[in-house]
Amino acid sequence: MNPLDPQSLLTHLGPWAVLLVMFAETGLLVGIVLPGDSLLFTAGLLTTTAVQLSLTQTLILAPLGALAGAQVGYLIGRKAGPALVDRPRLSRPAERAAQHLESYGAGRAVVLARFIPGVRTVMNPLAGALRVDAKVFTRWQIVGGVVWTVGLILAGHALGSRIPNVDHYLLPIIALIVLVSLIPLAVEFVKHRKARATA
Repeated sequence: MNPLDPQSLLTHLGPWAVLLVMFAETGLLVGIVLPGDSLLFTAGLLTTTAVQLSLTQTLILAPLGALAGAQVGYLIGRKAGPALVDRPRLSRPAERAAQHLESYGAGRAVVLARFIPGVRTVMNPLAGALRVDAKVFTRWQIVGGVVWTVGLILAGHALGSRIPNVDHYLLPIIALIVLVSLIPLAVEFVKHRKARATA
């Protein structure tokens, strides 16, 4: 089993793979390398194929993993403080997460972070380290977590329902999802470069 390959994870662990990856990616800083977006979309696709992944189970387990992971990440940040996100390996995603908090406010930043790889992993401990109000964080991480997980699973399911034998096209579809998920990072990078150039 390859933990970085969505199809491998889902084939071996079924919908429990979604719960575990969502928890690790949003709650544990080691989850920064895990395939969140592509796993959710692929899980949705596979609910329409011979793999027989249960759509109902997947729609329940994915948000559970994402919501529990975010709360654990927040608590880790509260306990460990700013030193946790000052690690060199996490400095760039942490910097982007801090910029989102400052630019959009806690609620919008926590929701938007769900859709940006890397940022969604460090946003939760960063929010805890910066002492974002626990009720505000919890309310908005639930909104973001449900919209992100359920939205991507249903999008995958809808595509799989319309394309016969969609599992034959999984690799190019996953590659496309990865590219699309990197668009927000590219936009942030361009904005950062422009801000530096004008400074």
